[in-house]
Amino acid sequence: MSSEHTLDAKALEELEKKYDSALNTRDNGPLLKKIGYWATIIFALYHIWTAGFGTPVDHVHMGIHLAGLYFFIFISFPLIRTASSLHYKGPSLAAPGNVPLYDWALIVLSITAALFLWVSWRGFTGFGLDIPEQTLRQGNPTTTDVALGTILVISTLEIARRTIGFVLPMIIMVFMIYALFGPQMPAQILRHPGVDWRQFVNNMYFPSEGIFGITLWVVSTVVFHFVLFGVVAQRMGLGQFFIDNAMMLAGRYTGGPAKVSVVSSAFFGTISGSSIANTVSTGSLTIPNMKKMGYPGHFAAGVEAASSAGGQITPPIMGAASFLMAEYLEVPYTTIVIAAIVPALMHYIGVISIVHFTARRLGLTAYAKEDLPRFLAVWREGWVTIVPLIALLMVLFSGYSPNMAAFMGLMLCIIVGFCGIDKPATLIIPLGLLGFIFWKASPMSGAGFSPTIAGVLGALTLIGSLHRNKRQDFGDLLDSFHVGVQYALAVGAASAAVGIVVGVINTTGVGFRMGFMVTNGASDLSMMIAPMLDWMPIEAFSQPSLQQFISLVLIAMACILMGAGLPTTALYIMLVAVATPALSQLGVPPLATHMFVLYYGVISEITPPVCASAYAAAGIANANPFRTGMTAFTLGLGKLMVPMVFVYAPTILIVLPEYFTLGSFLQVSITCGFGIFCVGAAVAGFLLAPLRGLWRFSFLVGGVLLVAPSLGSDIAALVVMAPAIAMQVIASRAAAVPAQSA
Repeated sequence: MSSEHTLDAKALEELEKKYDSALNTRDNGPLLKKIGYWATIIFALYHIWTAGFGTPVDHVHMGIHLAGLYFFIFISFPLIRTASSLHYKGPSLAAPGNVPLYDWALIVLSITAALFLWVSWRGFTGFGLDIPEQTLRQGNPTTTDVALGTILVISTLEIARRTIGFVLPMIIMVFMIYALFGPQMPAQILRHPGVDWRQFVNNMYFPSEGIFGITLWVVSTVVFHFVLFGVVAQRMGLGQFFIDNAMMLAGRYTGGPAKVSVVSSAFFGTISGSSIANTVSTGSLTIPNMKKMGYPGHFAAGVEAASSAGGQITPPIMGAASFLMAEYLEVPYTTIVIAAIVPALMHYIGVISIVHFTARRLGLTAYAKEDLPRFLAVWREGWVTIVPLIALLMVLFSGYSPNMAAFMGLMLCIIVGFCGIDKPATLIIPLGLLGFIFWKASPMSGAGFSPTIAGVLGALTLIGSLHRNKRQDFGDLLDSFHVGVQYALAVGAASAAVGIVVGVINTTGVGFRMGFMVTNGASDLSMMIAPMLDWMPIEAFSQPSLQQFISLVLIAMACILMGAGLPTTALYIMLVAVATPALSQLGVPPLATHMFVLYYGVISEITPPVCASAYAAAGIANANPFRTGMTAFTLGLGKLMVPMVFVYAPTILIVLPEYFTLGSFLQVSITCGFGIFCVGAAVAGFLLAPLRGLWRFSFLVGGVLLVAPSLGSDIAALVVMAPAIAMQVIASRAAAVPAQSA
C-alpha cells in the first residue's frame, strides 16, 4: 500500500499499542525481556497441552493461570503509566529489569497466594505452619488463609487497574464496601447483616465463588484458548483470506470500500476476541481506501469501528462470551450460536444500510474491476487457511468441549502455517496429531472422537501438512503465542476481578435488591406518565407496558455505563450478575436476558467517551476521535434497537420452543430487518433520492415502528412512511428524466 494515508506495519503496531492497553507495556531489561518472552511461550503451551490432554483440578489450574497473570502483568505494566515508566533506562539495583522492587515483592506475594491452595489443599505443615486440609478450613479460614486471601484480593484489583484502568476496580470496591458495611447502608432495601473481613476473604479466596469461581475457570479453560486461536489464525493467514473474500463479495458494489470494511470485519469477528485488533487489522486497508473514494475521515473510521465491534456479537465465538453464556445457562453451545445469528445479522444490516445510502448520497462508486482480487488467485493461495476453522467448528458443533475444539484449531493452525514436507523436522507435529486423533477414537480414551470425526480430522491434518503454499518460520509462531498471551492478560485480570462482584452478589443478594429498586423506580415513573397517554387506546401506552419499557431502558443504560472500557468477557460476567435479576423479575426468558445484557454492554465499545476501537480507527484515519465515536454509535443503531426485540418477541432467538413458531419468527425478523433498513436510510438522509425534513423524520419513526414486534406497529409504520415513499418515487423519476434527456 503506497498511499500517503496508509500506515506501515510498524505504525499500525504502535497505534494498536496506544489504544489497546494490553499491548502498551514497559520495556524490560534484555535478560528479563527474554525470560518474559519465553515464559509467555511456556504459558501458552501449558494451556494448549491441558486443552488436549486434560485440565488439572480447578484450584490447581486456576492457581497456575492466576500466577501467570500476576507475573506477566506486574513485570509489564507499571504502577503509573507514563512515558518515563515505560522506557528502559538501563541497569538499576532499585529496578532490576526495569521492574521496581515493590513490583517484585508483589510478584512473589501474589504468586504465593495464588498457588497456596494447591500446596495446602490436603493440609500443609512446615515453615512454622500447621494448616489443616481445605475442607476443614472452608468457612473457618486460618490466619494464613486470611493473610494470603487479602493479598490475592488486593493483587487482583491491582492487575485489573493496571491493564484496563480505574473504572472496574472502583465498581468492585463499591461492591466490597457494600458487603462489609451492609448494616450501615442508607436505604432500608439495601441493608443486610454484612460480613466481616475474615468471612469476606473466605468467600473470595476458596473455590466455588469469588476470585476462584466460575469466571476464572471459564477464562482459564476456554476463553484464553480462543483468544490465542484468533491471534495465531490471523497471523497464519486467515485474516488476509477474509479480507480478500470481502473485497470480492462487496467491493464491486456502490461504496465498495466501506462495504468491504463491514463484510471483512464480520468475517474477522468470527475468530477475534478483540475489537481493537479487528479495527487495526482490517482498518489498515479499508479506512485509507474509503477516504480515497470520497468518504469523510470520521465516517470511514466510524464504519470500521462499528463493524469491528460487531465481532463481539458475531457467532461462533462472540468475543468468547458465547462459552460463558452456555456455562451460565447450562445449555449446549450450539444453542447460543443459533440464537445469536439473526441478532448479529440485524447489526450488520444497520451498518451496511447506512453505508450504502451514504455512498448514494455522496455519489461514491465501487472499486474498479482491475483493483479487485481474482477469485481463483485468492482461493488458490488461501483456501488452506480455513482448514483450522473448519476443524474447530466441526469439533465444537459435534458436542465436544470448547477447549478440545480450540486445541484442534490451534494444532491445525500450527500445521497449516508452519509445518510442511519442505521442512521435514516439522512433520513430527502432524504425525503426533494424527496419533492423538486416532488415540481419541480408540476405546482406550473413553468418550473420545467418533470414527467419522476422527477420519475427517485426520484428513484435514494430512491436507494441512501436504499443501504447497508458503510456510512461515517457527519464530513467527512463537511471536503469535507471545502476542496471544498479551491479549489474554487484560481479559484474565478483569475476569478474575469481576469474580469479586459475583461473590458479593451471591453473599448479599444485592442483585435481587437492585432489581427490585429498578422495577419500583420504573413503576413510579410509569404512573406519572401513563395519565398523560391514557387518551390513546393503545396497549403499549398502558401503565404495565410503560413500566416494563422504562425498566428495560434503565437496565440498558446501566449496562452501557458499567460496560465502558471493559473486555467483552468481563463486562458480560459483571452485567449478568448485576442486571439479570431485574430482568428476571420482568418475566424475561433467561436466554433473552443474557443476550440483552451482552448487547448493551458491547455497545459501550462504540459509545463516547470510552470507545477505544473508535479512537484506534480515528488514529488510522487522522480524524477527530469524538466525532468518530459518535459516527460509530450512529452506525450501530441496529445493535441498540434489536435487544428490545429479544424481550418483546423472543421468537427471534429461534431456540426457545415455547415462543418460536415459523410464522412469528418470519414476521418479527423480516419487519425488524426492514425497520433497521429504514432507520439506516433516515440516518444517511437518502433512499431513492435525498431525504430531508419531515420525510426523513417519518422514515425514522416508521423504521422504529417496524422494529417493534407487533402487527399493529407494522401497519402504523406503513401509514407513517407511505407519503415519504411516494415522494421518494416521484423525486427519483424526476431526477431520472433529465439524466435520460442528457
